Amino acid sequence: MCGRYATTRGAGDLSGLFESADETGGGLVADHNVAPTDPVPLVRVSSAGHRALSLGRWGLVPPWSRSPAGAARMINARVETVATSRAYAPAYARRRCLVPADGWYEWVRLPGGAKQPYYMTPRDGSVLAFAGIWSVWGGPDRPLLTCSVLTTAALGELAEVHDRMPLLMPPDRWATWLDSDGGDAELLVPPPRSWLARLEVRPVGRAVGNVRNDGPELIARVSPAGGADPLDRPLF
Repeated sequence: MCGRYATTRGAGDLSGLFESADETGGGLVADHNVAPTDPVPLVRVSSAGHRALSLGRWGLVPPWSRSPAGAARMINARVETVATSRAYAPAYARRRCLVPADGWYEWVRLPGGAKQPYYMTPRDGSVLAFAGIWSVWGGPDRPLLTCSVLTTAALGELAEVHDRMPLLMPPDRWATWLDSDGGDAELLVPPPRSWLARLEVRPVGRAVGNVRNDGPELIARVSPAGGADPLDRPLF
């Protein structure tokens, strides 16, 4: 799963990178420790037909839900079932989005029971785009925009960190993901391993485990618990 991530770019930067109109209303702030139900930026096609950078809540709430109380359990949608799930299929067919990120976190259990957090991020500092879906819950007077991140089976050495990873969208797939028919199975194919090889798997401090902690120190490389890093070898 993808349960924590970082997104720190401002609305101006994201609008330029994704060629989208800024509709965040000034509410976008840097967050090095995004947790379920937090506000996050997402890029979607607006009702007017243009790309829009919006601010939504992480954890999809289907329109038919009685309340948004279960959103924390809806942060991820599996590629294996997103097209058939009652909760996710309508959004996958018609309301796909890109969720900008700097990187994401996962935890590895070490011998002895301790957990070492890792941060997966591009070595060159470029932006990541998670494949996402969005929905609006509530009436027209107080609509709530929500989203989920799609996950797929982890590839190569990433599988040693976790058996799932976000479905990552290289820039040459952004337009297809946002604009094409949701019935195309090719939409759900993970990026090639050659593209994933640009990612760094970085051991970071345990402070990220507390959702109240935030700041650039959370993504700083540290010496892993127990000394040698069990994942310290080239990816792929």
